[in-house]
Amino acid sequence: MEFITTFIDIVLHLDVHLELLLTNYGVWIYGILFAIIFCETGLVVTPFLPGDSLLFVAGMLAAKASGFDIEILIPVLLAAAVLGDNTNYWIGRYFGPRVFRWEQSRFFNRAAFDKTHSFFEHHGGKTIIIARFLPLLRTFAPFVAGVANMTYKRYVVLDFFGGVLWIGSLTLAGYWLGKYAFIKDNLTLVILVIIGLSLLPVTIGYIKHRNERKATLQ
Repeated sequence: MEFITTFIDIVLHLDVHLELLLTNYGVWIYGILFAIIFCETGLVVTPFLPGDSLLFVAGMLAAKASGFDIEILIPVLLAAAVLGDNTNYWIGRYFGPRVFRWEQSRFFNRAAFDKTHSFFEHHGGKTIIIARFLPLLRTFAPFVAGVANMTYKRYVVLDFFGGVLWIGSLTLAGYWLGKYAFIKDNLTLVILVIIGLSLLPVTIGYIKHRNERKATLQ
């Protein structure tokens, strides 16, 4: 419970904690932010780490803090996002065939695998790009793309493009909007709005899926 309380406090007061990290560690804050974004995108066990809100607040901090440069921050975060996604992809690519070892075991259905592979070949581009802006899906989409054996050359180009859009839009939004007094004075509310908006498509999709399943069972 104490861990959860501390984690929520960090998320809702990211500006305070990032400023503290900058004060205590100086340029090493780039490495800390790199590690957070890399883990959030690259490890399926850490989808709970802050993503969208962290980018926005980091952009804000770069706008007002000396020694924290937006021209360094964006490439660092982009590298973390791309390397994280690619690590996740290759984890899925490596472990997928080994987890699903037998052609028709209870753990593996060849037809389902082929359909998933086909989906990512035909529609995976949109999924990879859109998933960048969706918590949870952002972490799992690269892994599933790897399991589905999506063509890597296609994946890496689309993933890089999605990373540029995600990192660039949210970091620069924080950099530009963070200069306004209303944003600075109501940052906790802004963070909650960012989290709410990012979770909204996932929530709507879940509700829609649940309703369709209920309708099918009736």
